[in-house]
Amino acid sequence: MSFFKRVRITPAQTILLGFFFLILGGTLLLMLPCATSGPGGAPFLDALFTATSATCVTGLVIHDTALYWAPFGQVVLLLLIQIGGMGVVTMAVAIFMFSGRKISLKQRWVMQESISAPQVGGIVRMTGFILKAALLLEGIGTLLLALRFCPQFGLGKGLWYALFHAVSAFCNAGFDLMATEEVSYPSLTGYAGDPLVSLTIAGLIVLGGIGFLTWHDFRMHGIHWSRYRLQSKLVLCTTAALLLAGFLFFVLYEFRQAQWQGLSAGERVLSAVFQSVSPRTAGFNTVDLTQLSPPGQMIMILLMLAGGAPGSTAGGFKVTTLAILLLGIRAVFYRGGSTQCLGRRFSEDVLHRASALFVLYLLLFLAGGILICAIDGIPMMAALFETASAIGTVGLSLAGTAELSVPSRLILMCLMYFGRVGGLTLIYAVSTNGKNTAQYPVEQVTVG
Repeated sequence: MSFFKRVRITPAQTILLGFFFLILGGTLLLMLPCATSGPGGAPFLDALFTATSATCVTGLVIHDTALYWAPFGQVVLLLLIQIGGMGVVTMAVAIFMFSGRKISLKQRWVMQESISAPQVGGIVRMTGFILKAALLLEGIGTLLLALRFCPQFGLGKGLWYALFHAVSAFCNAGFDLMATEEVSYPSLTGYAGDPLVSLTIAGLIVLGGIGFLTWHDFRMHGIHWSRYRLQSKLVLCTTAALLLAGFLFFVLYEFRQAQWQGLSAGERVLSAVFQSVSPRTAGFNTVDLTQLSPPGQMIMILLMLAGGAPGSTAGGFKVTTLAILLLGIRAVFYRGGSTQCLGRRFSEDVLHRASALFVLYLLLFLAGGILICAIDGIPMMAALFETASAIGTVGLSLAGTAELSVPSRLILMCLMYFGRVGGLTLIYAVSTNGKNTAQYPVEQVTVG
């Protein structure tokens, strides 16, 4: 008893363990015979990879979701996507709230860490707002998609497809049910020229990826931009800049290439919009990604690594990290004394964390790509695309994840887990709380 009293689990460790046990539970459910459409359940490693991908809202698959998994298995995947996208802690707190149980101070502390909130005060009300807003947006997305899917697939199947894809899009998961016996792994390529499906899915992806705190600012202050938190302003500005840059690249360069001449002008514009949104970090595609030019593949990799906002359903090293690093570079160019933006100054600690997180993501992305290339002998660009997709929790693939060996799949699982729980969460979970207060003498070192 005294041992358990001495063991103190930090919020970061709670989040890590929560995702771990959710993946384990999902794996066991997917191994049940009723989870697959064929005889017998899924093998352990196949179920583990799929549960990891769904919980980490990635979308990389080794079996086609529509063909391999039975309705029960698809429901399990949908639940894993929903819980993984909203956060294990957020969903657990929702159960406490709806059951009428009191939320302790420690649980509020964990909630704050889970959604990257700036303070503990008001965290329960904010969590309630997040859950209601998420369900409302997913419901609207379901109704819009049902307008297309119900006439195409029938009422029951159409509603299920609409719900599944709305949740998958909002949670930035990228799982789809569009495969047939003739066409496997199609994603949304059949809807490249359909504005209803393309724009609804793209809208859900953006809304899920801008972060819960940005929603809260909009709820509290409406369109009064000046009252927003600096974080929300950075998220919105950087997201808009990345979306615009991606759209201009695809519409002005990529879709002018010879391999895309079969697309109409409207399909090119819609595809450019969709493919600038999807890498941030949803994993759907409306065009054949294997036809992308090398510059197109590299742009996709960069967008996948950047990801979405902190405290959102998206992955990546986050747009705020990118913004702070770029502002830090600007400060160096202008020989400024500090990193600043919109009349506010960032602490050195924020810049240090952004730099550490960026370098950590970059090293894992490169190391994973090199290892997969060496193990399976696939082209380096395809291997890097796969690892960027995994660590960014995106789900897009050039190499065909199903064709990779078991060691390569294990690498991808580790990257997906790291990408979902977050680099700083993992660092805080394994690091000690000890702080060295000693100040050593300063000595100049030349860089550059």
